[in-house]
Amino acid sequence: MSCSEAPKESYVDVLIIGAGPAGVMCANALVQAGVNVRIIDKRPEGLMAGQADGCQPRTLEILHSYDSTLSEKIFRRGEILYKTTFYNPRPGGHGGIQKTSNAVSINAPTARWEYSVNLHQGGIEGVLLEAMAEKGSRVERSTVPTAIELSQLPEDLQNPTAYVAKVTLRNFERAEDDLEIVHAKFILGSDGAHSWVRKTLGISMEGDNTDSIWGVIDMVPDTDFPDFRTKSFIHSDHGTVFIIPRENDMIRVYIQQGLDSVVIDPATGRADKSRTSPEKLMEQGQKILQPYRMEIKDGKVVWWTVYMVGQRVAEKYSTDERAFIAGDACHTHSPKAGQGLNASMGDTHNLAWKVAYVLQGWSPLSLLKTYESERRTYAQELIDFDKSFSKLFSDRPRTEVHQNGVTHEQFLGAFKTASGFTSGMAIRYKPSSIVNDKHQSVAANLVVGERMLPHVFIRAASSQPIEIHDMLPADTRFKILVFAGNMADVADRAKLEALGEELNKPESFMRRYGRSEGGKWQVFDLVCFSAATKDAVDFPEFFRWHWTKALLDDTDMHERFGGGGYAKFGIDEHAGAIVVVRPDGYIGIVVPLEDVAFLGSYFAAFLQ
Repeated sequence: MSCSEAPKESYVDVLIIGAGPAGVMCANALVQAGVNVRIIDKRPEGLMAGQADGCQPRTLEILHSYDSTLSEKIFRRGEILYKTTFYNPRPGGHGGIQKTSNAVSINAPTARWEYSVNLHQGGIEGVLLEAMAEKGSRVERSTVPTAIELSQLPEDLQNPTAYVAKVTLRNFERAEDDLEIVHAKFILGSDGAHSWVRKTLGISMEGDNTDSIWGVIDMVPDTDFPDFRTKSFIHSDHGTVFIIPRENDMIRVYIQQGLDSVVIDPATGRADKSRTSPEKLMEQGQKILQPYRMEIKDGKVVWWTVYMVGQRVAEKYSTDERAFIAGDACHTHSPKAGQGLNASMGDTHNLAWKVAYVLQGWSPLSLLKTYESERRTYAQELIDFDKSFSKLFSDRPRTEVHQNGVTHEQFLGAFKTASGFTSGMAIRYKPSSIVNDKHQSVAANLVVGERMLPHVFIRAASSQPIEIHDMLPADTRFKILVFAGNMADVADRAKLEALGEELNKPESFMRRYGRSEGGKWQVFDLVCFSAATKDAVDFPEFFRWHWTKALLDDTDMHERFGGGGYAKFGIDEHAGAIVVVRPDGYIGIVVPLEDVAFLGSYFAAFLQ
């Protein structure tokens, strides 16, 4: 570009800076919602190895909610973890380690898939990138922002259609002065722990580094350690090793380094990879694993790094609800609980539908405040958990010599207790404009603010067993789940017919906010569940608007699947309940069948 030429200018609804897990999750969700989005990344190509190493059960449910092929590809390409083993020092001061116990990989009985799946970060990102490519969207690589300007005019900031952000981009593959000016309504910084976007917006991180130093190696092992294909926690007198099976016969080995480790650069206080090597890390690992042998097969290391555990959270997650940060850009913690990638993807899964609602004109900008209130609270809880969990990893095991060490019972207890958190099952969003738990008792086991529980029901029309999660796709619609009582009961049926008449009135929330188009609501999806048996399939007309939306809490024709859903959810078989599931799969509110007015006031708080 010559000096006289002005930079190219373009306009976009959302500009995403950083194509890591948070960025590609957001881009895929927004593209699927029909939003005009661009995503850039400084890397010339995607990750081929290393970094984060797998999907926890809740993340698998989230991916599946966008498209079942996403979770299916993860299952097929990754390594499913079913079992965990624990090793501790041999008693009597004889040296070496011995197996202490076994456990399930994840203790998450409410999960649809009660296991994690390990696959390198690039492989997980690739699944989402493939889905985006099918919709004509790709990452613009070798591209970085060099400047961000945000309008400070109130009339701009309060107008969701205004292009408030002016971002200057430079592509490494073009001339240095060949710049582009992008005007965006919203921007997202998902550009990692050292986020340029966060620093440019002037958002600080709160927290600090710990004194815990670890080396990590991805390799195919040559070993006689018997449990190298299970998730293994090994505590010894020489430190701790954590083994995770990976795809393609690989394992990942986390190796604790001593406080006197040479990997810390005294000038910066940071871990310096150039001060060690995979071979040196494995020397320490071999001491910990005695009497077992573990070597790098053929000397080939797929990926490796060293790091010092940092536990930080950003002071805020946005500037004026127009420029956001997500993932490692706003929270960092140890990888031991497998939360980095999963928490990052959870961030933008939470954010994307809210941005889509504002851009569509369905919700005011104030809806976007719930992104920070929900996800920053979760990040703080995650870091508090990580501090205690990481300490158990790093502390010496209790032995005759070290009586103040961590006992196996303490570690195993923490492992089991933490599973609800690490699996993602126990994430609970607190009351807000989109979370109201006033009538929690009408569906006692469906916790308002937590994700909807899985369960198999059967379609009334065909008796086909259907997992309720498959009725809750991440399509930006609120799911209105009507648990209608028993239609075979005269009183229950009359109550359901009255509810249908109420919901169909012009002043009802469904008619006011649903935006019906071509016989389908854009904002809502209505699904009805009766406690009746397979013989009672005649639903009132309003609730059988499509044959796939009427289901029964009964077993299928072979009596293998289904039944017991009302009891599992804590819903009275005759009283029933209305359960509202947000577009991200979390329960926003439950109300009695008779309280449509309260439901209307709930939606009035954030729909327009």
